[in-house]
Amino acid sequence: MTRKQDGEAGGPRRKAEIFTATLDMLGSLGYDSLTVEGVAQRSGVNKTTIYRWWSSKSELLRDALLHSHILRFELADTGSLRGDLTELAVQLQDLLADEHRRTVVEAALVGAVRHQAMRELVISFLDDRFGRHRPLFERAVARGDLPPDADPTPLVDAMAGALWMRVLVRRGEVSDTYTRDLVDMLMDGVTRAAGRRPSPAR
Repeated sequence: MTRKQDGEAGGPRRKAEIFTATLDMLGSLGYDSLTVEGVAQRSGVNKTTIYRWWSSKSELLRDALLHSHILRFELADTGSLRGDLTELAVQLQDLLADEHRRTVVEAALVGAVRHQAMRELVISFLDDRFGRHRPLFERAVARGDLPPDADPTPLVDAMAGALWMRVLVRRGEVSDTYTRDLVDMLMDGVTRAAGRRPSPAR
């Protein structure tokens, strides 16, 4: 078996190793110092193999952000929008409580402020995660927890923004009380917004 065939046969495993090395380097060195050569050395995968799968650092980092397990969330289905939001907040809280995953998030956000390419990668990642959680809000509409024309984007931005501010900027702990109060405020906002909407014409 040739080296190329061996590399392709081990594709999924090797890609997981490459993604791990890529995000490790992003977290420890930042976007500027992240290189394909460095990823090759850290992952033990030949540089030519990496370039065969990804033509640039940006393409590699995009796939690492989208497909690595360390930034993955499970889709909650608790039977209510309040419960689903609470579960989502807890998962985000757990992610930020993990030092390694927190450094990756911090490096990605810092890079997004400084570099257009990194900003586009972060936006692509957030859009992907929002798309994966869209069924949560579709179920909420079906149950009547959200109006059919409601835009859930501000709801997600407010929750994630509050947790990021709490952990990444203030360096504060996120207690169960904080998470519960945050979800309560968001749900109060959803209820008020629904109450201000005009009734459908009969």
